[in-house]
Amino acid sequence: MNTPVTTNLAVSADISDLVGHTPLVNLTRLFPDVPHTILMKLEMFNPGFSAKDRTAASLVDSAFETGQLQSGGTVVESSSGNLGLALARSCLLRDVRFICVADSRTNKATISMMRALGADVRIVDAISAGTSELLAARLKEVARIVGEIPGAVNLNQYSNPANPQAHELGTMAEIAEQTHGRVDHLFVATSTTGTLTGCRNFIDKTRMTTRITAVDSEGSALFGGTSRERFLPGLGAGLETRFSQDARLDDLVRVSEADCVRGCRLLARREAIIAGASTGGVVAALRRRLPSIDPADTVVLIAHDGGLPYAETVYSDAWVNDVLGLTKEQTEQWL
Repeated sequence: MNTPVTTNLAVSADISDLVGHTPLVNLTRLFPDVPHTILMKLEMFNPGFSAKDRTAASLVDSAFETGQLQSGGTVVESSSGNLGLALARSCLLRDVRFICVADSRTNKATISMMRALGADVRIVDAISAGTSELLAARLKEVARIVGEIPGAVNLNQYSNPANPQAHELGTMAEIAEQTHGRVDHLFVATSTTGTLTGCRNFIDKTRMTTRITAVDSEGSALFGGTSRERFLPGLGAGLETRFSQDARLDDLVRVSEADCVRGCRLLARREAIIAGASTGGVVAALRRRLPSIDPADTVVLIAHDGGLPYAETVYSDAWVNDVLGLTKEQTEQWL
């Protein structure tokens, strides 16, 4: 007779309960010849496969708490992909209609997943919107749609305090607990700069001595950069945000999209972690800064999302060659 196996696994009320509490893994193979302790916070373990699940939950919960949003309402938001997917799930479970304004860079897989969750996805391009920048085009379309739908709400991830609060109370609080407060360096990819701002707020309030390195894309307008065409979503922005203007960072590393690809390929081959383009940028930034970091230091990298939506871009030899002009050998030169 078989004896039933008992476990302590809890049953969640719904998938929203699974947001946060993501694992921290020791990367012993990424740079095997260095003595540093290198840890990675795997945000792709969130139900929407990215750190934006935290942001979306915070934005929606805050809007309900303040009365800005109720069941049956409508949310209209600009997103290059991950926040849109996270909001699609959050809004679905709160009986809220969700309209996502995305652009031509948004991964096709992410668009398909948003639509599977009932989102109304609108794709804009800069030329039709009469602007030279995709983010500006998205924001212009969001304003137009909100003006047409009575009661529609734009949660505005670019300036809403609920964005960094998600990472102050969630992401960085978890990292501090998981490392027992020993984090000498934190590498964070930037877009809205909400994650960086939230992490900095936690560090300052708890008097940790952690140095934050912001990882931005070449061609991004953040931190006084000059905007130009970029092909990979999720890293950098075409306009300064409220958070980036007030950001308190200790170091800034701008990475090329070619190096984002190289960083992703290195992480995959060495650690068997398939991550998104921004995480490849974080790996590239660490590779550049490692010689100046004390060998006794503990470094934490945030892996902001998973790599499956990038199968046809970052992990496609044909796309990388056609769009970025890199051969397979050039993408794997760090291996």
